[in-house]
Amino acid sequence: MDRTFLLSTLWKYQKAKGFISENDILKIVKKLKISSIEVESVVSFYHFFHKKPTGKHTIYLNNSIISEIKGFNNVKIAFEKETGCSFNEYGNEEFSLFETSCIGLSDQEPAALINFHPFTDLTPKKVKLIIQKIRNGENVKDFSSKTKSKIQNTPSDDKTVIFRPYKIGNSIKAIHTNTPQQIIDKIDKSGLLGLGGAFFGVGYKWQSCKNNEDDAKYIICNADEGEPGTFKDRAILQHLPGLVIEGMILAAYATGAKEGIIYLRAEYQFFKDDLDTLIQEFYSKNLLGDNILGKKDFTFNLKIQLGAGSYVCGAASALIESLEGRRGEPPVRMWSATKHGYKRKPTVVNNVETLAYASRIIELGEDYFLTLGTKKSPGTKLISISGDVAKPGIYEIEYGTTIRDLLSIEMSQATSPYFVQVSGPSGECISPAEFDRRICMEDILCGGSFMVFNRTRDILQILRNFMEFFKEESCGVCTPCRAGNFILNEKVKKMQRGLASQEDVNEIKKWGNIIKLASRCGLGKSSPNSLIYSIDKFKEYYNLKIAPSNEFQNVEFDMEDAIHEFDCVIKDTQL
Repeated sequence: MDRTFLLSTLWKYQKAKGFISENDILKIVKKLKISSIEVESVVSFYHFFHKKPTGKHTIYLNNSIISEIKGFNNVKIAFEKETGCSFNEYGNEEFSLFETSCIGLSDQEPAALINFHPFTDLTPKKVKLIIQKIRNGENVKDFSSKTKSKIQNTPSDDKTVIFRPYKIGNSIKAIHTNTPQQIIDKIDKSGLLGLGGAFFGVGYKWQSCKNNEDDAKYIICNADEGEPGTFKDRAILQHLPGLVIEGMILAAYATGAKEGIIYLRAEYQFFKDDLDTLIQEFYSKNLLGDNILGKKDFTFNLKIQLGAGSYVCGAASALIESLEGRRGEPPVRMWSATKHGYKRKPTVVNNVETLAYASRIIELGEDYFLTLGTKKSPGTKLISISGDVAKPGIYEIEYGTTIRDLLSIEMSQATSPYFVQVSGPSGECISPAEFDRRICMEDILCGGSFMVFNRTRDILQILRNFMEFFKEESCGVCTPCRAGNFILNEKVKKMQRGLASQEDVNEIKKWGNIIKLASRCGLGKSSPNSLIYSIDKFKEYYNLKIAPSNEFQNVEFDMEDAIHEFDCVIKDTQL
């Protein structure tokens, strides 16, 4: 065994007794032949690994902004009251409580994971019932929530791409009538772009991997969606996981890869067994393994690797580092993954949605795909909608659809929408003046998340939640991201206290540009986006939050300091 088994080995110890002890680390060092410092550094990097004993029932409560506006604080208080524990401490033998970032259940907030089983639409009353059942000895798996997101919208039947009837193996049959190069040509002609947020040409990526000859190649499915407000990949993996597996098989055929890995975020492990069962069905039908569908020498094997809780691992380079048994920190790269990727071999990394679309394109034909959408953005797109809407869930829309259409009574039924966050905290905020913008390459692209906030929501509360998220999720390797996001968070807090001046606003923009220009990875480069955009798009709001500058602007009244001398005099008198 080598260090690529490190994540799985750590999970073995974590699940067995709720933490990873010093003795466990020594065993791992001996088994994998890596230093204890390296193992310790990996354990400390991920949210879901603990070095102290945790309770029999470990509860992770999502603290994202959607959870916050749906009742997070009351639910948090209820958990503390019913368990007798405090959050972000190790609790007692029965319970441990932790706050965590978005767990991919934004359409069902507030939500929590108890021993990684989901509990959704929580209220204080529900919390009380859940804890009572646990105390009565019931297994949380038996009464956890059903989490399949509702498919709220698809185009007309002749325009639906993803959420149409599915039959296992339909797209893979194309290997009998198409060469590997022809498969790539079809994907390239379709104009399919990577749908994880980078929007890189899929055909170009597959071609690059194919052109790099090597003794081994890999296909990796990035199922580590962690952008707050995004849950489209989970919906695909729960509704139509076969499409993703078939997309990986087609990519393997096209590039010459023989091994594949689904990197599944830890928060989604509650349906890992279902995915494992489906993979075995693919093997039993000769859709995986040796000589797939009788195609001589076409071998492709697939496994699932569980992540351990890190937003930055959603970046392909960081994900590869994680798979190789290191901290999931984006490295400084000289080469693309298609040349030197996993194990320094040519590697294709595509996200869940991208692979699902690749499968459908080969099944339905690239020409059909090109009849949909716009000239620069053919096809359809999946959008996760949550927040102040009557119908949260998954929307498959044709590219070119306007934001106003998505918010309309015919679709999500948004209630007085005012601040719309597109593509999660790292994306762009939209004001009512922009609701006629179209979702497409020609206007505004969307990674997959729409968080809708009405006029009763405080914009600074939203932005502070975003900045807290980036501050916590920064891997800390580069100074601009580590220090810059901390500073921006403090500036937002200062505005909330009514102490900010125009100079603070100017400094926010300066720091934002520094972070975007100097950070190593996408987290830092995009983290200031919403804050900077909001200042320009919601000027009337900020005019009310920024007081006229004066010499006392930055002085905050401290009651304790003000009465300290008086208290001392009183105490001396009493003595």
